[in-house]
Amino acid sequence: MNHRYVASVFTVLAIVLLIPIVADAQSTVPRTAWGDPDLQAVWHSSGAVPMERPDEYQGRTTLNDEETAARRQEANDRDQQLLLAERRQTVAGGTVGAYNNFWMERGSPSNRTSLLVDPPNGRFPPLTEAGQLATTTRLRDDDTWEDRHIWERCVTRGGMPNAMFPRSYNNNFQIFQSPGWVAILHEQVHETRLIPLGDRPDVSPNIGEWNGVAKGRWEGDTLVVTTTNIHPNVSALQPWSNFNSASGSGEDMKLVERFRRTDNETLEYEVEVHDPQMYARSWTVAYPFERMHDVMYEYACHEGNYGMEGILTGGRADDEEAAKSQSK
Repeated sequence: MNHRYVASVFTVLAIVLLIPIVADAQSTVPRTAWGDPDLQAVWHSSGAVPMERPDEYQGRTTLNDEETAARRQEANDRDQQLLLAERRQTVAGGTVGAYNNFWMERGSPSNRTSLLVDPPNGRFPPLTEAGQLATTTRLRDDDTWEDRHIWERCVTRGGMPNAMFPRSYNNNFQIFQSPGWVAILHEQVHETRLIPLGDRPDVSPNIGEWNGVAKGRWEGDTLVVTTTNIHPNVSALQPWSNFNSASGSGEDMKLVERFRRTDNETLEYEVEVHDPQMYARSWTVAYPFERMHDVMYEYACHEGNYGMEGILTGGRADDEEAAKSQSK
């Protein structure tokens, strides 16, 4: 009986000791030379998936293969139609429009029904009173450069978390790694987030950065990045580019990101946003990045670009016209 007991104990110990070996053998995640999961690559996401879930997809987080193929074909047809469309000419007094489709790079739509995954209905949670007020009082204007967004001022791509959200173009970033560090280089506006790994002292709350201060750690094969100290003028209020950057979400915003490489070509991304000034509860966005077998080029913003001067000059012209109308 004792021999059987001892044998059973050794059997259990052998199984327990073999578990990590079996797990390592089954893991398909590449490793760096120092043993961390290797996330290094140029990654691209799709701006062709809605942020919030449409009514017809309520209760579903993904599309089936047939629906995904139809969505991708629709996107391709739209691109082809815009490519062959006749040139639209701007006239004096009319809108100057925006870039045509030649400059867009939305990417191929994924099978996700929305980028938002929490709340479970794929919709943003209710706004706070401050959030509701901001949607009507912080719209972009032309009285001063502060009436514009930090993105169009070429300061940063919206600040975090907005810098990670896909849009119509430049949805690319490159990850670099070294022992104890991860760096994320964003194509737009050509800025780098430096993420130290491990337990480090907190930065003074008096210091705020557009993309915040990040600290990372590994949970298995997942890189978890917690970001605080986000500049108070950065806002997670969505859609973020509709608003100016004269004020933002304050000093209490906190982000928790997760990066997990599921295979050689796919990086799953998730960010949990805590913005108590604007939203009644936290919300989470999740979507995949695809590996891009190409290089990134420098995004040079506002070089020879007279947009800001034109916006403010136009605003003064509107003021002059309004004053003339009142004096009649």
